[in-house]
Amino acid sequence: MKRREFIAFIGGGAAWPLAAGAQQGDRVRRIGVLMGGNENDPVAKTWVSAFTQALAGLGWTESRNVRMEVRWAGGNVDRLRMFAKELVDLQPEAILATSTPSTAALQQATRTIPIVFAGISDPVGAGFVASLSRPGGNLTGFINMEGAFAGKWLELLTEIAPGVKRAAIMFNPDTAPGGGSYYLPSFDAAARKLKVEPIAARVRSVAEIETVITSLGREPGGSLVVMPDIFVETHRGQIILFAARNNVPVIYSQSVFARDGGLLSYGADRVDIFRRSASYVDRILRGAKPAELPVQLPTKFEMTINAKTAKSLGLDVPLFLQQRADEVIE
Repeated sequence: MKRREFIAFIGGGAAWPLAAGAQQGDRVRRIGVLMGGNENDPVAKTWVSAFTQALAGLGWTESRNVRMEVRWAGGNVDRLRMFAKELVDLQPEAILATSTPSTAALQQATRTIPIVFAGISDPVGAGFVASLSRPGGNLTGFINMEGAFAGKWLELLTEIAPGVKRAAIMFNPDTAPGGGSYYLPSFDAAARKLKVEPIAARVRSVAEIETVITSLGREPGGSLVVMPDIFVETHRGQIILFAARNNVPVIYSQSVFARDGGLLSYGADRVDIFRRSASYVDRILRGAKPAELPVQLPTKFEMTINAKTAKSLGLDVPLFLQQRADEVIE
């Protein structure tokens, strides 16, 4: 069931008109899109579709006045770098970046082509922009999560699984924001407050993911927070499977995890972020400079609870959590 209205983090999103001034006779503009995930991932395809549909609403239509160059890296950092260079060599008028590693690869490849990032966590800390209000270079875009969210995830996890005694936060230091450091302070502070043992679980392979989750399940009270990170997002199927096998309650930042069988998710609406990103690409195509476009925070959030998974873990979902959720999967 879907019920809770989205929470506005700040009133910062640029609205787009239903029609814009691009005419049939305009020259064809080239737009690059560097996706960090897999081309066969239906969720990632939905994000690209939201972006292209929003562009169409602004007057930019594929094969009429824009040409989209989309590249998929499959969670591989080396492929990201290769495709970043490939896109830059095509000299597009704007490039959409969709993760911290893809943004970093593009920044390394060009300091002139405008780049709009869609849903990264820490653009200032990563050196992508000078500040949120004044980006100052050729990059700007939309944040998906602030560092304080890690504490909120752990708090929600203890509310749905009150027996939690220790919690790991999982991330790949090669692809996570700040190598993982962006979220760790908030996570550690919440663990101290909740009297939960914090564990920083660094993983670089599926085997290491399985080892972490298996160790958490060996004794009662183990739990897991999955950090927003293109590597773990790409391996969400394995994480959900290992968590089910080992009876480990897990919270995620994206609703797709809960819909695919994960216990609980809370985070920014990524589809909305991709839609809003089209407004910045539109403005750049019409002459705006990235340095003049402030970085925007998310305005829509969603919580999804998988009640079936909760039952399999022996958990009763509190009524107050059900009432706060946007979706409860029975």
